Amino acid sequence: MTTIAKGGNLPIDAATVRAQLSWGPGPAGPDVDGSALLLRGDGRVGSDDDFVFFNQPRHPSGAVRHAGKAGTTDTVEVDLAGLPGDVERVVLAASADGGTFGQVPGLRLVISDAATGAALAEFVIAAQTETALVSGELYRREGRWKFRAVGQGYASGLAGLATDFGISVDEPAPAPIVTPPDFVPAPPPPGFVPPPFPGPLPPGAMPR
Repeated sequence: MTTIAKGGNLPIDAATVRAQLSWGPGPAGPDVDGSALLLRGDGRVGSDDDFVFFNQPRHPSGAVRHAGKAGTTDTVEVDLAGLPGDVERVVLAASADGGTFGQVPGLRLVISDAATGAALAEFVIAAQTETALVSGELYRREGRWKFRAVGQGYASGLAGLATDFGISVDEPAPAPIVTPPDFVPAPPPPGFVPPPFPGPLPPGAMPR
């Protein structure tokens, strides 16, 4: 297995790869989740279906799936041969719910051949105040797939990361504006007779 520094890359010859995000045990920290985004040549998703994560665990093509979490690992599997032809990159992302990645010890990403289980690359990720990050990416170059170690963090969480790649993130609905009802005077009691309207005052007189 090759250990890669941030910014490094290497060719991937496997048809299907397993991207496993893992971290070490430690004091109570944030919940960590892995995800993937399928990008076109313009660096953006074609639709919200191109975001694969725990609430949407399988891409419509079947080529990318969130395989689930087990203890301190979370796994995404990518069938490189089965990806749609217009997909140029698969971004491997992660989010920390309830804290930052600086509270997550031993964070690393391992890329393996899904068919044989052989580990191909390991990237040890350094993070501090980030609540989401791009750990790495699989990208197509001259008809061949490669892996790049990225390690780009986001303080805006998974929503900020996803928005950068063209995902529509629902905003909380604004509180409704309550308009008070029109004022309606109470009806007079039965038998009420209004006082007579006074006539005009003589010139120079002051009201009492």
